[in-house]
Amino acid sequence: MGFARTCSVALVGVEGVVVEVQADLEPGVAAFTLVGLPDKSLTESKDRVRAAVVNSGGEWPQKKLTVGLSPASVPKGGSGFDLAIACAVLGAAERIDPRTLTDIVMIGELGLDGRVRPVRGVLPAVLAAADAGYEQVVVPECTAAEASLVPGVSVLGVRSLRQLIAVLTDEPVPEEEPDEPGRPDTMLAGLCVPGTGMGAGLSGGLDDAHALDLADVVGQTSARTAVEVAATGGHHLFLQGPPGAGKTMLAERLPAILPRLTREESLEVTAVHSVAGMLPPGKPLVDVAPYCAPHHSATMQSLVGGGKGVARPGAVSLAHRGVLFLDEAPEFSSQSLDSLRQPLESGHVVIARSAGVVRLPARFLMVLAANPCPCGRHTLLGDGCECPASVIRRYQARLSGPLLDRVDLKVGVEPVTRSELAGYGTRGDSTQTVADRVRAARERAAARLTGTGWRTNSEVPGHALRTRWPAESGALDAAELDLERGFLTARGLDRVLRVAWTVTDLAGRDRPTAQDVALALQLRTGVSRGVPMAIGALT
Repeated sequence: MGFARTCSVALVGVEGVVVEVQADLEPGVAAFTLVGLPDKSLTESKDRVRAAVVNSGGEWPQKKLTVGLSPASVPKGGSGFDLAIACAVLGAAERIDPRTLTDIVMIGELGLDGRVRPVRGVLPAVLAAADAGYEQVVVPECTAAEASLVPGVSVLGVRSLRQLIAVLTDEPVPEEEPDEPGRPDTMLAGLCVPGTGMGAGLSGGLDDAHALDLADVVGQTSARTAVEVAATGGHHLFLQGPPGAGKTMLAERLPAILPRLTREESLEVTAVHSVAGMLPPGKPLVDVAPYCAPHHSATMQSLVGGGKGVARPGAVSLAHRGVLFLDEAPEFSSQSLDSLRQPLESGHVVIARSAGVVRLPARFLMVLAANPCPCGRHTLLGDGCECPASVIRRYQARLSGPLLDRVDLKVGVEPVTRSELAGYGTRGDSTQTVADRVRAARERAAARLTGTGWRTNSEVPGHALRTRWPAESGALDAAELDLERGFLTARGLDRVLRVAWTVTDLAGRDRPTAQDVALALQLRTGVSRGVPMAIGALT
């Protein structure tokens, strides 16, 4: 009887569970049994592993073979267990010393010819292995850079099962024939999900030659100020205006003025995109804020996550630490929009399925864009709207009150005038200039929030803002009066105070003044309070 064990990782959402892969050989009729709650793709690994071992020059044991995946209660899926199963079988057959396999975590799919193919979710899998105390990981060669992002783990990237057997048995490592130049690399196909497209693609950084510049947006002083405040404090934004006024242009330029992700944030975002199959080739680490813009026909499951079996990340998780842009927001289903309430408050999504409960990160900056009515011409002078009043009310009511109450900034986007398009007016600041102001303001906020666990003003509870960092005396009088009149909810008052602190950070002051609170109220309610909308006018 022969026995060997090694380890792999099962992904549940974006979290990994280390799985012990055990192989047992006993005398009897040659058979291969796989136990431990595998799914269909994992059950098919029996044929892949057998063919890979034989085509790699190994001998398949003609005995009763049982492979167990422990813990058996955790659902396991995907083809990433192939490499661990093959090595456990070879260890039980004494082709490899079983003692060398015990403390190694193996992740990878095997082709029938023995090549090691990449799989999605390598980064969260290696993170789970490191958290469990493992120090040696074997992954496909083309995902070794992604696995190496985890500190304290020794990563071995292999191209074939033959190479791994040679390394584990101290034999000369065979050279694999390189791919012919000019031919597409089929090995990278395992890293992408078919049909994902670029709808949830990553935004370009400031050094991108094709980056979108905020200076291209003509006019829209109020909306540009709102975008800058949103980027600085992480506040959600609602842009309402007629078609062609520049709502989409503003949203597309928002990721470029956000600061680059920290190392911790980059690992969080990369883990989500790795599981979803959204990592761009040759870029193992995502260091810029992601930008996700789903179509208005998106279902609730595609927004918050879901699917058959174990839930997979949705748009809110793909936009983690970045921007989620919902263009034509009233065209989304009410159920889909209301499903965003919980992640907007908590920064994560909890999805319960029969296969288990999954917690997915979802701390994003939401931007809603909407027309004033179905035809888009309501409130426009000289271009009459033919929509009945009842239709306009129903259209605007699709954005529920509880959802809009969680949006800090509501700004009207006016049509661009002829003189502005002709270039007679002054041009707005460029993306680089605005990004520098946002970064400086975030540094001031970070210095104030040191040791609290909060990173931006939008995360700070209202109680902490009122007690630990109070505004100037009398600065909140106007906001408290709106609360008494019913124009603001208690949540709305807290959000006004958060926006006021963001305006204060942009203006370089120590505490919010009455003018800062007035601008925050103006941005929140859309009602003029007599203060200029340009940040520079407040300093």
